[in-house]
Amino acid sequence: AAAGILCYVGAYVFITYDDYDHFFEDVYTLIPAVIIIAVGTLLFIIGLIGCCATIRESRCGLATFVIILLLVFITEVVVVVLGYIYRAKVEDEVDHSIRKVYNGYNGTNPDAASRAIDYVQRQLRCCGIHNYSDWENTVWFKQTKNNSVPLSCCKAALSNCTGSLTHPMDLYSEGCEALVVKKLQEIMMYVIWAALAFAAIQLLGMLCACVVLCRRSRDPAYELLITGGTYA
Repeated sequence: AAAGILCYVGAYVFITYDDYDHFFEDVYTLIPAVIIIAVGTLLFIIGLIGCCATIRESRCGLATFVIILLLVFITEVVVVVLGYIYRAKVEDEVDHSIRKVYNGYNGTNPDAASRAIDYVQRQLRCCGIHNYSDWENTVWFKQTKNNSVPLSCCKAALSNCTGSLTHPMDLYSEGCEALVVKKLQEIMMYVIWAALAFAAIQLLGMLCACVVLCRRSRDPAYELLITGGTYA
């Protein structure tokens, strides 16, 4: 179960980051998600080893189980550290690339970057980098010459919005940069909390395995059965 949840968290990060991948260039930001998927896959195998070793009360199997759990525990600590590092770098990454993405917008023949901008503006209910006026500095705005922003800037409740800057009340007033940073940092926090939670579970697993190992080592190899004053 723990392995399945970890793999789900890693996959969720991959899928969600795919919607925002045009806003950051550092692919290493996904390293924590890659590691957590690998840990989840490994944890499933480890769980099977631990179950079999516990049922058979195999000292060798339980010792192997504890050692591997310890290695996975260390890996999850690394995930937490990397998560915090890359969470801090998200703001710099987005700030570095978002202007380039907006300047490359082409509303008449949308490419992947243009679709990403429209998706983000609709999904996060924002417009422009800091506000809708940022569109006035883009190549697309100067080429169209119609004094309007993309329709993705229009408030969802309005059906007759044309994106015209003459009706700014029809547009989202908040910029997208801060909201994209916040969203990506929230996603990274899912990885961090998942890694911390399952690191705690693994500590409990190692403790239980050690208890079984200690009991097993204290059990005598043979027991004398005494019946009627004679040794059996």
